[in-house]
Amino acid sequence: MAIIVQKFGGTSVGSPQKIKAVADRVLRYKNEGHKVVVVLSAMSGETNRLTDLAFQMQARPDTREMDMLLSTGEQVTVALFSMAIKEAGHNAISFLGDQVKILTDSTHTKARIQSIDTEKIFKYLDEGCVVTVAGFQGVDGVGDITTLGRGGSDTTAVALAAAMKADVCEIFTDVEGVYTTDPNICAKARKIDRISYDEMLELASLGAKVLDIRSVAFAKRYNVPLHVRSTFTETEGTWVVEEDKIMEDVIVSGVTYNKNEARVTICGVPDQPGIAAKIFSPISDADINVDMIIQNQDTGAGLTDMTFTVMRIDYVRTMELLKGVAKEIGAKGIYGSDSITKISIVGVGMRNHSGIATTMFNVLANEGINISMISTSEIKISCVIAEKYTELAVRALHDAFVLEKPDLPSEAYELDNPKK
Repeated sequence: MAIIVQKFGGTSVGSPQKIKAVADRVLRYKNEGHKVVVVLSAMSGETNRLTDLAFQMQARPDTREMDMLLSTGEQVTVALFSMAIKEAGHNAISFLGDQVKILTDSTHTKARIQSIDTEKIFKYLDEGCVVTVAGFQGVDGVGDITTLGRGGSDTTAVALAAAMKADVCEIFTDVEGVYTTDPNICAKARKIDRISYDEMLELASLGAKVLDIRSVAFAKRYNVPLHVRSTFTETEGTWVVEEDKIMEDVIVSGVTYNKNEARVTICGVPDQPGIAAKIFSPISDADINVDMIIQNQDTGAGLTDMTFTVMRIDYVRTMELLKGVAKEIGAKGIYGSDSITKISIVGVGMRNHSGIATTMFNVLANEGINISMISTSEIKISCVIAEKYTELAVRALHDAFVLEKPDLPSEAYELDNPKK
């Protein structure tokens, strides 16, 4: 008998019929003797509907009231699901985040989980109930409802699994697992059987949308095995687990991309101490996250250029902020582009193999794709390219690292001359 936490996303519970199908699936686990906790998202489209209503009331909706509004989506789903379980002749009970209780900080619309009280959950599991918890929400120290932001239901599920020391956390979605790249772009994309926490963290941060990055971080911290799989098939999905020797033998596990970034350059910047702080402090104060940063060498005139990336949604605001900064520090000007893509390769095997960056750069060069920025870590290489080359770059890199073949070791091809 195992303790299993299962999370079902909005497309999985998008209609009464789908909710009943999920209930049937969950009951198969219960009938095998397992204790099951189910975390549900709002029905597909519901969060967008509620958000639209909010903007009809306020041009900039109050964040506290926004949390009150958006949290109702999951309340509907968990209640309907528990009804479906009871109709099938089994015991069930649903809880909201403040009933469990999932304690968060007070940052409305993007709160972070601080602790979870599992006593009530275990009480009802021991009584034979299927326990259903609303995803995406919690409660802060003064009793206000909070929400966890995009991907928050994944985070709820993994945090619950960690708090309960569950045997596994299964994330059910509309795809069959984690793929070597986007199957909509590359027909050769292959489902990965097993991937390490670190690789999944990089993929999630670099644009892969299968799992929320905070949920993977929770899983890694508390060593919770994650199983990403489809709601609509019985196929085994992708296991996200601790790194092992087999994973280290595979150089590149996946290619991912992110079109939601923009590049900004402030040129002719005085090459002096404190200038970088003057550039980035106003951006930080505006809650704008900066990703890649490159500072060019001094040209000999005591001037340099500073280039960095921000989320595309923050591009216009960043450019407006930099106008005042440029004037203050005596920079020559600012320019940028919101038509870029950050394309990345990820793999724990990079730690032990050389020549990977050269291969990536050669592949892009052979396709006539210019690289404007480069960023690396132990297990990833990212390049900023023009957005129009995204699909070409993805397919070319996927072919170069022979990702269509499962668990291909480094010896199977030369890095600078991959065998197709």
